[in-house]
Amino acid sequence: MGVRDAAPRTVDLLVIGGGINGTGIARDAAGRGVRVLLCEQDDLAAHTSSASTKLIHGGLRYLEQRDFRLVRNALRERAVLLRNAPHIIWPLRFVLPHHAGLRPRWMIRLGLFLYDHLGGRGPLPPCATVDLGRHTSGRALQGRYRRAFEYSDCWVQDSRLVVLNARDAHARGAEVRTRTACVALAPGGAGWRAVLADRVSGERATVRARGVVNASGPWVGRVRALAGGAEAMHRVRLVKGSHIVVRRLFDHAHPYIFQTGDGRVLFAIPFEDDYTLLGTTDVEFEGAPGRVEITPEEVDYICAAANAYFEKPVAPRDVVWAYAGIRPLFDDLAENASEVTRDYVLHLDPAPAPMLSVYGGKLSTYRRLAEQAVDMLAGPLGADGSRWTSDAPLPGGDIPGADIGAFTAHCAARYPWLPEALLRHFVRHYGTDLHALLAGRSSVDDLGEHFGAGLYAAEVAYLARHEWARTAEDILWRRTKKGLGVSAHGADRLRAYLRAGCGRA
Repeated sequence: MGVRDAAPRTVDLLVIGGGINGTGIARDAAGRGVRVLLCEQDDLAAHTSSASTKLIHGGLRYLEQRDFRLVRNALRERAVLLRNAPHIIWPLRFVLPHHAGLRPRWMIRLGLFLYDHLGGRGPLPPCATVDLGRHTSGRALQGRYRRAFEYSDCWVQDSRLVVLNARDAHARGAEVRTRTACVALAPGGAGWRAVLADRVSGERATVRARGVVNASGPWVGRVRALAGGAEAMHRVRLVKGSHIVVRRLFDHAHPYIFQTGDGRVLFAIPFEDDYTLLGTTDVEFEGAPGRVEITPEEVDYICAAANAYFEKPVAPRDVVWAYAGIRPLFDDLAENASEVTRDYVLHLDPAPAPMLSVYGGKLSTYRRLAEQAVDMLAGPLGADGSRWTSDAPLPGGDIPGADIGAFTAHCAARYPWLPEALLRHFVRHYGTDLHALLAGRSSVDDLGEHFGAGLYAAEVAYLARHEWARTAEDILWRRTKKGLGVSAHGADRLRAYLRAGCGRA
């Protein structure tokens, strides 16, 4: 189809990329009065942002790389995000068994002391020494591990963090277009002229923007080249991280962090009640970022690292789900992929019109990244310079006192007909927005068709109407993780339901 050019849409800022950085910047800018349009070529959080280890953390291993600034900033942000999104972010107490053949105990103790204090003492408890003979976490480990350390970090529903930023951006006036690619970008007038292509309908439209944010992750170089910029001016280094999910390996709530012989760490984290998440890897990647997959060698690596600690061995045949993502890191020329900085770099090209390109970044520091990005653009765009996001809850996060326990008890009393597991799911995915999802319903039957694993038509309709979910994969693997439990037949019924338009207003 041709380009609709008769009356091009005019905005202040075009954000290219619907991952955590793009949606975070769109939200911050919209809250400062900037007219924002965000386009994402696929679904929100379709790539890097949904392929993380799902942690909001300082990054304990970055201390060993002496990246104290990154750790300090991430720890400070951890407290901010926990306060503003307590429904999708919650504390965990990690157990780090001491491996006598690797780092000495004094080094670990010193690192944890720094970890506790670098970001300022927040609401989470400090590190402690653990006797694995008495601590519940010791039962799943091999007998040779007798001592461990315990410390605090946070879990996050990573793809929901992205979606909630997009929702808040939209609520503040931003336009969000998913399945929409920027296929042409050139200076025009006092800004940029972009052509956006709807990948579903094929329709194209022209947009004029005073400034552009290139938050396209692994595609950041391609977008720079599209705009006529020097793609290699700031090189992006693509590093693949992969994870596997297996049936639950232990019956307690403590995640583990294991040291490995190659200097990396492996996480083993309780996942979706019945599973354990294991990862990650660091592998240099070359190829199409949209076609990244875990390799058998990576599965073997993760299993071997886990088997050095767990009493019950893990084998490739135990994997029930696996995923891989590309980390678009700023190339600091480190020799080893695991040593490349995880910090972000923001590069502003002021001419011929403002374009800000984002390199690297972490879930933990996305809000700070977005704040700095909009600060850099505020002058050229004439935007309000007032920062506001540090004290603004994300949608559903306005829980009194951020007390998720008290809120869950309140919801249990208000909706006594909801099974406990389903109530917990709604609380942990939607927070106070669950009231909108459940409005007018007084029984499980009122939730409509059941597709399996506690996924009902009422939730599907909510996700389609309010969160840009279009496909079964959007719902099963990004808005939720119900794909782990919904059968192939249930997934087919969900696809038919969506094709029939039943989930839309």
